Amino acid sequence: MHRRPRRTAASQLDRRTFLAAAGAVTTATGLGLAVGADDGSAVADPGPAPATSPAPPAAASAAAPTGAGTTLASVAAPRGSGGYRRLGDGPGWPRIVRADLAEARNGREGKRTTLASFVQFTDLHLTDVQHPLRYEFFRAGDAGAWRPHEALTLPGVVALVERVNKLRRGPATGAPLGFVMTTGDNGDENAKIELDWFLTALSGGRLNPNTGDPQHYEGVQNSGLKLFWHPDSSLRDQDKQLGYPRINGYLDAITRRVNSPGLNIPWYSTFGNHDGLSGGCYPAAGTFIGDFAVGGRKLQTIPAKEAKWLMEGEANGVDPKGKRIEALLKAHKKEMRSVTPDPRRVPLTARQYVAAHLDPQHTGHGPVGHGYTRANLDSGNLYYTFRVSEKVIGISLDSTDPGGHYQGSLGTTQLNWLDGVLKQHKDEYALVFSHHPSWSMDNTTPDPASPRDKRHGGDEVIALLQRHNNVLAWINGHSHRNRIRPRGTFWEIATASHIDYPQLARVIEITDNHDGTISLFTTLVESAAPYRTDFHDLSQTGLASLYRELAFNSPGSDTTLSGTETDRNTELLLKRR
Repeated sequence: MHRRPRRTAASQLDRRTFLAAAGAVTTATGLGLAVGADDGSAVADPGPAPATSPAPPAAASAAAPTGAGTTLASVAAPRGSGGYRRLGDGPGWPRIVRADLAEARNGREGKRTTLASFVQFTDLHLTDVQHPLRYEFFRAGDAGAWRPHEALTLPGVVALVERVNKLRRGPATGAPLGFVMTTGDNGDENAKIELDWFLTALSGGRLNPNTGDPQHYEGVQNSGLKLFWHPDSSLRDQDKQLGYPRINGYLDAITRRVNSPGLNIPWYSTFGNHDGLSGGCYPAAGTFIGDFAVGGRKLQTIPAKEAKWLMEGEANGVDPKGKRIEALLKAHKKEMRSVTPDPRRVPLTARQYVAAHLDPQHTGHGPVGHGYTRANLDSGNLYYTFRVSEKVIGISLDSTDPGGHYQGSLGTTQLNWLDGVLKQHKDEYALVFSHHPSWSMDNTTPDPASPRDKRHGGDEVIALLQRHNNVLAWINGHSHRNRIRPRGTFWEIATASHIDYPQLARVIEITDNHDGTISLFTTLVESAAPYRTDFHDLSQTGLASLYRELAFNSPGSDTTLSGTETDRNTELLLKRR
């Protein structure tokens, strides 16, 4: 289970932070052309592990920039007071010019040409809430260790897809959006079914949220335990005591099929710790944990003291192999609920993850493999390059440590590969994508498959990127928090999740200002779901609206994840090399 960041000191329990933790191809281009020029088509990068390019899209000219449909125009805002608050329209967030790394020169608005225009999704956490090995039982030790709204991740992600499809153009340049990059934690439990949902949601098709028994819900929300919100019941659970509503028919609604139109532009995939590790923490394929995941027993609660002890161990990375969890499950065997086994919950290896992306049924608007190629399948490596535009190369890293633990790192082999790619493309600009940000990369657990491949942290990655003056930005997620930091020669851009409020994605546009500077415009977007909710509207759209409102009211949530104004809608200046 992904742990939600809390507004507590780092030394305190933070279940969702630890599992946060633990918890691009054709662009609107420019490429030296004025904004308004035709957008460029995607071509495969000739460097190591090149991505297959999608078919070139129809030419499209830039339009007048507009903030409509973005947080420049409006942001969800609470109404009234009390324990549970409804949402409505609120004022937008302004765009802040950040000149930390270069001077903002007058007249640049009229000179710019667009180099790239794309969208970043991150930390979608599509969740099988009936999975036997969800860590809901940690809520006994921390109210923030379980999300009352996580059964609605599928309608939530479809509403985000719908937002991008409606947006179509960058709000700063008016240039057509060229692609979407997801920077990891696309699923939550490293389960095949969650990966299938993710691939279908972005490529288009029907998603069935129900697992296990096809006729009955088998999760904690009908367990009878006051620890969890029971929307269909009169039970006075701890969430209803805080104002959470009773919603008759909710459990039937959350298990109905969801339809996704798929993104109408190409999309790429980056690997996160929840995509490769059980609960974002533990290697599972071929282990006791893997067997338990497809089995018929589910642990729903444990004593608070035991929950806190386990969470502290996870936070400190003392059990990357999951032996404590294994012992816990064995010790509480007699207290478990019987559920219907489902082989679709099987945890996946890295090669199986790549193979699923290469399946033609998930191509959508391309490219085939969404960045991953046959070379990745053969090697088992989950890092690659792709062509953003004529002048920009994209680099997707794999910062998940296969040895376990929710924090990230890079092995020496991958770090050397990154150095080589940047040297090879020294005459082009580079965008680097990863799941983990620099401040969450301190995991030195050895890779079981390559125990001599030393692991390297965020400071070493920053130092490497600073040695290459063609790097414009390092774009990541994992922390569920908007945070933008100057790194001397480039910008590090971390974006909030789409499961914890405020549930955001980010549009990024890059321009050459032809005055010795480059601008990176960042604009946050919410899903297309209406702000106002109706507890009687259990349609797919109604559930997507409810997803946002329940997330806002979630007990133990961190109210600072949206960041400051300088972390949201910005213009980030860089010196042009």
